[in-house]
Amino acid sequence: MKLLSVKDVLKREEDIQHPEVEYDVIKELGDKTMRYAILSHRWEDDSEVTYEEMIGLMKMEKPKRDALKKRSGYQKIIKTCKQAMENGHEWLWIDTCCIDKRSSAELSEAINSMYRWYQHAQVCYAYLSDVEESTFPTEENDETYDKSNGWPEWFTRGWTLQELIAPKQIEFFNKNWASIGNKQHLAPVLEEITTIPCDVLRDGLAGKRLSVAQIMSWAADRKTTRVEDRAYSLMGLFEVNMPMVYGEGKKAFQRLQLKIIRRSSDHSIFAWDHWMIRTGSVLAEDPIDFQGCGRMEKVEPDEFGDKLAEYMKLYRLGNPWYIQLNSRKISTNPIHQCRVAWLKWRAHALSQQLRTYAVGNAGIQYALDPALPGCRAVSSILRGLSRHIQCSRFSISLITKTSMRSAASSCLTTSMPRTMDSPAVTPTHTNSLQTLLHSRPSQMVLL
Repeated sequence: MKLLSVKDVLKREEDIQHPEVEYDVIKELGDKTMRYAILSHRWEDDSEVTYEEMIGLMKMEKPKRDALKKRSGYQKIIKTCKQAMENGHEWLWIDTCCIDKRSSAELSEAINSMYRWYQHAQVCYAYLSDVEESTFPTEENDETYDKSNGWPEWFTRGWTLQELIAPKQIEFFNKNWASIGNKQHLAPVLEEITTIPCDVLRDGLAGKRLSVAQIMSWAADRKTTRVEDRAYSLMGLFEVNMPMVYGEGKKAFQRLQLKIIRRSSDHSIFAWDHWMIRTGSVLAEDPIDFQGCGRMEKVEPDEFGDKLAEYMKLYRLGNPWYIQLNSRKISTNPIHQCRVAWLKWRAHALSQQLRTYAVGNAGIQYALDPALPGCRAVSSILRGLSRHIQCSRFSISLITKTSMRSAASSCLTTSMPRTMDSPAVTPTHTNSLQTLLHSRPSQMVLL
């Protein structure tokens, strides 16, 4: 990890007219033992200062050096160093000048480590260059921020999502580098802007039972300059690593999803939705496909079984005979009681059968007991249960595939990038929240 020496950067700035003096402004250090500040900002085209320019400033000819000093990107570095010095920090990391992007290996290491670097920082300075007011904007303003959905543009960029979540402490600064608040106190406003829950903003992702689809939804409306960065900027949030292949386009997001599937059994990754019918893959093409998944929560198999049984008991078995005892209703119909007991057992059995169990070169495989009775009835029940539970901030959905093989097959490889090579699979539309069960489905995925 390359870090700026705050003292040397500011000292060199004072002696800028004496090019014979050498300053070692950037040093290679470890992030686990060092105490450092870090900058989060929106990149500005053609004004940012690179690693090569930062270390070679004093060797430049005077006209070129003076021109570089006038850049807003250079002034941003100096202002950040002054703020770090004021707060007692000796070291600072800024992505524009602390990564030697001439080295693909160093760039890949930095991108894969970036979430951890922001997480380990003592403080993160978030510079909102388009905020001119002396206070943090607490209401949407389409006139002032007409190009960024009514909020500062920092909140629309892809990389700033992890830079908002990872650091323990964030200080926000306006265009003139005046402090306008911190993440802890502004959490309710930040939740309104980003849809990220307050507890995640204040305490991070650790220990939270968040679904993959919900995290993806936070990135749905964000933008990156490079298409591949839509995926690369999310790696830290899902604790996955993968090599950078700029030029692969949307394949980067497919690779990211496969990495997530290999380390997580969270089926909500298939809960994406899209206005346009697509065939050939159960994977989303872009984070925007998860735009409507912000309130989707994880439901463990046993929890799902309990909710399914409760719903069927209340809405599918009719009104039982019962007696009123205080505020309790006690069923006196033995047939009804037997039905309830059987439904509870069947609901738990069903929830255990719906699972992802393997990811290979041929695709993603699901397992399901083929002898599942009454699929049309189960389809109706689960659709009703989905509507019922969504009112309680839960979401349940199914994804199905139809196989050309007989229904006796207990597992099936889904249509993935190379599924067309397999004659055993018929690619079908997988609009995850709306797909209904066929009469004899080959597989189902519980979300």
